[in-house]
Amino acid sequence: MPELIDTHCHLDATEFDGTRDAIVERARSAGVGRIVVPAVSADNFDAVLALRNRYGCQVALGLHPIYLEQHSDAHLTRLDSLLAAERPTAVGEIGLDFWQPGLDPVRQEALFVAQLKLARRHDLPVLLHVRRAQDRVLKYLRQYPVPGGIAHAFNGSVQQAEAFIALGFCLGFGGAMSFSGSTRIRQLAATLPLTALVLETDAPDMRPEWALGVPNEPANVARYAALLAGLRGVPPEAIAEATSHNAKRVLRL
Repeated sequence: MPELIDTHCHLDATEFDGTRDAIVERARSAGVGRIVVPAVSADNFDAVLALRNRYGCQVALGLHPIYLEQHSDAHLTRLDSLLAAERPTAVGEIGLDFWQPGLDPVRQEALFVAQLKLARRHDLPVLLHVRRAQDRVLKYLRQYPVPGGIAHAFNGSVQQAEAFIALGFCLGFGGAMSFSGSTRIRQLAATLPLTALVLETDAPDMRPEWALGVPNEPANVARYAALLAGLRGVPPEAIAEATSHNAKRVLRL
């Protein structure tokens, strides 16, 4: 089996405290050769960077829209400095969330635009959080073009998928494919161009149907590859090779 890549894993999460070495070892045993770990706030920049040193993870630094109240202009300044000093793989996790209540859309958009500008300045791809905000995110990507990236946990329409792809983005698929009732996501996974798909876990979240009671983990990428292979009617090896090639291309690994 070719090397697998988990393009979105919050390995720094407290759910993994005390078991992180075992989690990484299980991932490696399952064929997951690379794990991309995005930050969500200035408070965990250092923890994410430490994972690069300890496990060789690819890392992204960014300010997540869900933690909007934690972010400040000073954090943007620090992010700017770290992007220059640390040269992470990407800026992320950034984006817009119009699903969760209580998140000021105006502040979200200002923060998102500021981070797109940083990605442009430092010539880095972005890892996008997009929830109920596909068209608005696409609007800003057209206004502030960046060197591509990944639309994490893609859940849009075919037309929106095509728009992201045209802008140089890949689309992340993972645990949602495992649910038989997720017919629309399964249809997207089965029919969108394989050249635009990457695999991800969002561990410890987005648990698959077979492991709802425990934290998700990067080793599950191997089962996601087999699942996607079944949906598309191709061998798992073809999925592993294609999705890893896509991840390396779009993230410049």
